[in-house]
Amino acid sequence: MDFAAVMQELESLGKERLKKMYIGNGAEEPLFGVATGAMKPMRKIIKKDQALAEELYATGNYDAMYFAGVIADPKAMTEEDFDRWMDGAYFFMLSDYVVAVTLAEADIAQQVADKWIASGEELRMSGGWSCYCWLLGNRKDSEFDTDKLSKMLDQVKNTIHDQPDNVKSAMNNFVYTVAISYVPLHDKAIETAKAIGSVEIKKGKKKPTVSVVFERIQKDLDRGILGFKRKYVRC
Repeated sequence: MDFAAVMQELESLGKERLKKMYIGNGAEEPLFGVATGAMKPMRKIIKKDQALAEELYATGNYDAMYFAGVIADPKAMTEEDFDRWMDGAYFFMLSDYVVAVTLAEADIAQQVADKWIASGEELRMSGGWSCYCWLLGNRKDSEFDTDKLSKMLDQVKNTIHDQPDNVKSAMNNFVYTVAISYVPLHDKAIETAKAIGSVEIKKGKKKPTVSVVFERIQKDLDRGILGFKRKYVRC
């Protein structure tokens, strides 16, 4: 499938209900409102195609940008490529669920995520923290520096309540993911979750919500999923 065929198919798959939902989360025109699951048949046909992914991402169309992340070849992308994609990620569903997810399959994931976390820019920061969530939930514990992750938990504990909303959300998810998926720091993540308590988060046009990450962790521990690792990062 070429660029024109993909765009035509995405348009045909669009649903007004989903379009309104995406806009409520912060998406802007142009977009069609395509369910992520509806993209799977095209993904099976195309598999990976970095050139096509670049064309799609450059459109600024949310659905095309999302699908670009699905068919991208992360190992073919450079740090500059990921920075460019992040420049185009204008709201959290792109920064955290497209760019960060794609980065998580690259060999340079941690170094780029570290840079983004230190950037002081909201969506880069949330993308960096989110990338670690995708990494920790997929890669072996032995691939991470325990001392480094421990310091990151300290950073969350000491700064989360002063961060922009998208960073709060990503940091919250980081604590959850360490507690569930990175066994060496499970106990410290639990302590961190208790210390940060309730976190109020507002995303897109939705009303603020209050997240208590310790309750979320405990609920999933009760399900017996400590040490959970997903087989794939991207669907």
